[in-house]
Amino acid sequence: MLEIKEIWKTFNAGTVNEKQALRGVSLTLNDGDFCTVIGGNGAGKSTMLNAVAGTWMVDAGTISIGGTDVTRLPEYKRAPYIGRVFQDPMLGTAPSMQILENLALAARRGQRRGLGWGVTREEKTKYQDMLKGLDLGLEDRLTSKVGLLSGGQRQALTLLMASLKKPKLLLLDEHTAALDPKTAAKVLDLSDRIVAESRLTTMMVTHNMKDAIAHGNRLIMMYDGRIVIDVSGEEKKKLTVPQLLELFNKVSGSDEADDKLLLS
Repeated sequence: MLEIKEIWKTFNAGTVNEKQALRGVSLTLNDGDFCTVIGGNGAGKSTMLNAVAGTWMVDAGTISIGGTDVTRLPEYKRAPYIGRVFQDPMLGTAPSMQILENLALAARRGQRRGLGWGVTREEKTKYQDMLKGLDLGLEDRLTSKVGLLSGGQRQALTLLMASLKKPKLLLLDEHTAALDPKTAAKVLDLSDRIVAESRLTTMMVTHNMKDAIAHGNRLIMMYDGRIVIDVSGEEKKKLTVPQLLELFNKVSGSDEADDKLLLS
């Protein structure tokens, strides 16, 4: 479902601030794979995710989603293939619009828009049923402005919106990092449920080693713009945080893991 071949990305090339963010990264995700991505600051996690999403173009290499080469497609032209939830709960929704209107927009992603009636009665009933499944009481607040929701409610809504059209690829970019632990756990549980029910191919970037191990069927760790660890199946299930740290220290040649990685 996702095929990344030898992608390279350098920022500020030829200047004193030159930074080689990706160094020949290759990765293949099969249909239904749920891959967690972990690594220290500057490892290349978000750069890889943004390259897949089309936020910026790679310098070399190719990216294919569902068999379609999207390497040179701009971000908006990748919208029919990708659903995305950002780290910032304020992104991914239109805060001045109603919950109902946000869901209606998500349902029409990638389609041509006309001057027909906005939201049908059938759609409204469908959205209420979907929101009921979140168990956040949002099904009774369809006309509430999204900007009035809490961070956890917004992330749950964004998850629903991102998966509404069953994208070929769901990208979760540290989507619980800005939430308190209890809310983060609830959003992660919801993520697991949505991914499993819709069999979505998913890539989740996280700094939290425990979450990286607990969620998904595959785990990759990045370091210095490369994938240095790739475990899946039974090997991943048996993995512990100390073992993952030991692996990281071994491949990075250092016993000084990133502070954020350790604190998470």
